Amino acid sequence: MTEDEARGWIEERHGAAGVDAMARLATLVRDEATRQNLVAPSTLDEMWARHIVDSAQLIPLATACPGNWLDIGSGAGFPGIVVAALTDRPTWLVEPRKRRADFLSACCDALGVASRTTVVAGKVERVDVQAAVISARAVASLWELLGAARHCSTWNTLWLLPKGRSAREEIASAQQSWHGAFHVEHSVTDPESLIVIAKEVTRR
Repeated sequence: MTEDEARGWIEERHGAAGVDAMARLATLVRDEATRQNLVAPSTLDEMWARHIVDSAQLIPLATACPGNWLDIGSGAGFPGIVVAALTDRPTWLVEPRKRRADFLSACCDALGVASRTTVVAGKVERVDVQAAVISARAVASLWELLGAARHCSTWNTLWLLPKGRSAREEIASAQQSWHGAFHVEHSVTDPESLIVIAKEVTRR
């Protein structure tokens, strides 16, 4: 997916307002990247495809699960701030590194979503919220994520976890310790990249 195609993808689904919000987010990330390492420097020129659409593609997967969206290891705001800016969901952004958490708070203010977004500067193990959706992008192994955030989930919580090419292997490993309905979807930005989708997750 090219940068122009990615912008078009956002405009088709979220209109001009969505494109404007994502353009502002991209500017904020590029500016902050001069002060701290938010994303791989090699991806800064591919922001729309590599980070924005890669995050926004999770939104339609969760339409049947309204409620709190919990994003673990939000970092530069992918996917958490993208979700907050393109939907009206209450969104929790969990980021253990204080400088990144401060950046996320500043982004929420700049994008006008601070009133329904909670930034937690800490680990998800200390978060107390019941989430309808839990996401995490490039954070930890699947079994580690399930263990760390299980207390924030219910039987109906939808887990959306972009996992690249290792998704099926990670599911097989996680199923040694966890029950659940697991499957994968192909990423719209890279057909070889996979997203783990899980529900009904319980420990064995």
